[in-house]
Amino acid sequence: MTEKPYMHGYSIQHMTEWQRAKTLIVSGDEMKGLVTMEEVISLVEQAYAAHARGNYIMEPKTHIIIGKYSGEWEAMPSYLGEPESSACKWVAIREKNRERFGLPTVMSTIVYTDPETGYPLMICDGTYHTNMRTGAAAAVSVKWMARKNSRVAGFVGAGAVAVGTLRALNTLNIFKKVLVWSRRRENAEGFIKRMQDEVKMDLMAVDSVREAVAESDVVVTQTPAMEPVVRDEWVREGTHIAAMGADMEGKQELEGKLLKRCRIFVDDLRQCVRDGEINVPLRKGELRVEDVVGSIGEIIIGRKMGRLSEDDITVFDSTGIALQDAAVITLEYRRARERGVGVEKRMIVSQT
Repeated sequence: MTEKPYMHGYSIQHMTEWQRAKTLIVSGDEMKGLVTMEEVISLVEQAYAAHARGNYIMEPKTHIIIGKYSGEWEAMPSYLGEPESSACKWVAIREKNRERFGLPTVMSTIVYTDPETGYPLMICDGTYHTNMRTGAAAAVSVKWMARKNSRVAGFVGAGAVAVGTLRALNTLNIFKKVLVWSRRRENAEGFIKRMQDEVKMDLMAVDSVREAVAESDVVVTQTPAMEPVVRDEWVREGTHIAAMGADMEGKQELEGKLLKRCRIFVDDLRQCVRDGEINVPLRKGELRVEDVVGSIGEIIIGRKMGRLSEDDITVFDSTGIALQDAAVITLEYRRARERGVGVEKRMIVSQT
C-alpha cells in the first residue's frame, strides 16, 4: 500500500491505522494565523497554474437558490493533482443574516479529505480562509496583469472581501494610496479606521465610484451589484481591473462596452460564462466568448501575455474557484496539526 502522509508526525500505511484515524475540527478563530498572506498568494498562484496545465478535476460551482430565505447554497468540490489535495467547500449566503440574526451574510465550511480514501482529515470554518484566498486572487492578478508602475488602487466596495484584498495588496509593496468607495460613506470610513494601522498604504474615502476609478492604476470591484457600477468613460488607458464581485448569474459590476476595449482573463471560463463578470454582457450580445483572451493561469505559465502594452486595459474576471481552496487548505491543515490547533473526533466508524 502506498505510504500516505498524515499530519500526526507519522504515516498511515495500513488498514488498521486508517480505521483509527480521527478528523480534526477547527473553528474560525483557530484558522486565523495558520498561514500568512504571502503564502496564500503563492498557493493561489500555483492553483491557477495547475488549472492552466489541466492538472485538476473540478466542475463549476453548484448553486441552489432558496428564495424563501433570500439566499443560496454553493458547493465547491475539487481535486488538485500536484501537490495532491482534495477538498469541498459548502457556502451559505443569506442576505438578511446580519440584519435579522447578527450573523455574516456569507459563511462557509470546508471538508479536507485524503484523495485516495476520501477520509475527512479536517472539517473547518471556511469564512476567514475564503477572505484570504479571495484577496490573494486579486493580488495575483495585479502581479501578472497590472502596470509595474502602478501606485494608486481604487476599491469599489468596502465589505468583508475588501479586507482580504487590502491585506493582499499590502504585501505587494507597490501601492502608495487606496481610494475607497462604498454606497454608504460611513462604511468606507469605518473600513479605513479599522484597517489603516495594519497597512503601509494611505487609505482615503471618496464620494463616488468615478473618483475611485478615474484616479486609480488598479481598480478592485467587490460588490454584489446586479447592474454596472463602473462606467466605460471613467476608466483610463493602462488600468487593471480585478472584478471580484460577480459570482452568480445576473451579477455585473462593469459596463458592457468597457469590456469590449479590455484584455479579459478569467479564473475558469466555464464558471465565468455562467456566473462571472462576463455573464450578462455575453447574454446581451455585448461580448463574445472569443473576446476572452484566456485564463490567468495561462499568463502564469507563459502561454499568454497579460498585457501587450502600457495602454492596455486589463480585466481579471474572478468568480472564485474550488482549486484555490484545495491549494490553501493543505498548508492550513499541516499547520493546525503542527500547532495542536482544534479538536479530534472519530468521524468514520469501520463497518467491519
